[in-house]
Amino acid sequence: MQAERTCEPGTERLRVLIVDDSELFRTGLRALLSEAFDVASAASGDAALRQVVAFGPDVVVMDMSMPGMSGADATRRIVEAAPSTFVMVLTGSDGDVLEAVRAGASGYLLKSADVSDIVKAIRATAAGHAPFAPQVAGALLATVRDSAGAEERGVGVALSARERQVLTLLASGANNVEIARRLYISPSTVKGQISGLLSKLHVENRIQAAGVAIRAGLLDDSISLS
Repeated sequence: MQAERTCEPGTERLRVLIVDDSELFRTGLRALLSEAFDVASAASGDAALRQVVAFGPDVVVMDMSMPGMSGADATRRIVEAAPSTFVMVLTGSDGDVLEAVRAGASGYLLKSADVSDIVKAIRATAAGHAPFAPQVAGALLATVRDSAGAEERGVGVALSARERQVLTLLASGANNVEIARRLYISPSTVKGQISGLLSKLHVENRIQAAGVAIRAGLLDDSISLS
């Protein structure tokens, strides 16, 4: 159960949870946002899940690159556990945008954004909108176009049962170590399998491979993604 709000109706300030493993960034952003919001912070995905229960944030501001539980995994678990809480990514690059969207993030900004833009984006996220930095939106559209154009490359491709399993877990956002653990094989074997899949699908990276897999129906329905 999330923490109850004690403010009178109409007087509540948004509750914002900052999740970032950098103490310097976390502390600085908390100080800047505290003028506009009630702010808490967490240094890891695990700590964020505990804070979601204790603090009951309206918006979680999530970094994607953290040791241990990744930002994408933390986002997915928060969205599942607290459907009324929105997650807005605030991270260093646009490289994880598709993974963040698949995990359930409602917005995606870069750490280079002005504080005023971050505040506006948090308010927009809480209102149910989906704020994306212009360069991030462009990267997302390019990725979608690449995936759509690559769909034909997945049609008729013959994959082994193991390749479908690896591709399915890859498309879910799992990394090589996680895939190896799920399938009881070594990370080096996973690396080789993925290299072969990229070649078979005629794509350059994992994101494109995931797009082909989803759009061309190459996933293994027997694999549980929970």
